[in-house]
Order: sequence, then C-alpha cells, then structure tokens
Amino acid sequence: MIKVLLADDQALVRAGFKALLDAQPDMTVVAEASDGAQAVRLAAEHQPEVVLMDIRMPGTDGLTATRQMPPGPHIIILTTFELDEYVFEALRGGASGFLVKDTEPAELIQAVRVVAAGEALLSPSVTRRLIAEYASRAKEPVLADGLDQLTDREREVLALVGTGMTNDEIAAKLFMSPATAKTHVSRAMMKLHARDRAQLVVIAYESGLVKPGWL
Repeated sequence: MIKVLLADDQALVRAGFKALLDAQPDMTVVAEASDGAQAVRLAAEHQPEVVLMDIRMPGTDGLTATRQMPPGPHIIILTTFELDEYVFEALRGGASGFLVKDTEPAELIQAVRVVAAGEALLSPSVTRRLIAEYASRAKEPVLADGLDQLTDREREVLALVGTGMTNDEIAAKLFMSPATAKTHVSRAMMKLHARDRAQLVVIAYESGLVKPGWL
C-alpha cells in the first residue's frame, strides 16, 4: 500500500485528491496538511512514501517544506503553471517531479505510482525546457560532492540524463543494453547521494556537464 500525504491550503482540493487516491486499491491517504510546516511534521510522524505538495501555501510554502522534509518520502510538487519559477528550486531541494493541478485523474494516479517506485516524474520535453530555462540563471558551475568518483562512462551517462534522456534512449545512443544504462544511472545516484533521477538532472547542470542551450 502506497502511503500518501496531501499538502494544500485548500480543503476542497485536498478532499478531491483524497477521494481519488483512497479509491485506488494500492493507495491510502495517511495525513493532510494545510501548510508546509504541518506537512513536515506529519511526514515525520506518518512516514509516507509520497507527498503531494502544493508549491504556494501561506506561512511555510511548499518550496521550504520540500527542503525541510525528513528522509524517505518522494515529493511531487503541485503547481498551477507548468513552468513555475519555483519548480527548478524545488527539484534542487529534493522534489522528484511536478504536476500541474489540472492534470487528468489517471495521470495523477500513475504519477504517484511512478514516484513511489523511485522514478523521477520528469518527461524529457519538460525536463529540457524547465531545466534549461532556470539553470541558465544559475551561478558558475559547482562540482558536486562525489563527481570525481564517477567513471568516464558514468559521467557520460549523467550528462545524457541531464538532457532528459530515458534509460532506453541512453542505451541506444551509447550502444549498450537498457539494463547496463540503468546500472550506470544507479551507480551515479549512489556516488552523488542523489535521491532520484530528478536530482541527477540538477547536478548535471550545476556541475557544468550539461549547459543550457545544448538541447
């Protein structure tokens, strides 16, 4: 059973999400929060696998709450606009991906399952547009801790992850099996202490392995 925490200041939005998710045989909403500070407290108490986090809430907003989350839960940022200025910061802070609030119910349900399984919720097209736009505003490249531990092949794979490629696409480009590509991605995540694929994308840009405008 996938345990989900809802964080949104609008009770009606939470009620809709709760009814939808609780109707699934493999999901249960274990807690609801109306602001970011409450979301952090409830996450520590209930230890959900997934947090649906509204990025704009009074008091402690979703961005701050994402940074303060205890280890464990995978965070899906909910935003009104696809290219929200805070989304890149949320990914940098540990979010696994994002959804617009008017997404179809089936897409929301699938998103929860994908993120609970440890995958990042970032389609290649959205990754390219979003990260390229906001990473271009970043400061000079900063080498991530552990980057020097990567093999040349792992660096190559990390750069391709940064462009939004899937494991299958990486495998085709580098003439390897998808399983081998997945292994390289997993090793890079471990060495860089990345929570998931979304953080690898951020690291690839911030370390200069990929530059905005290359895509």
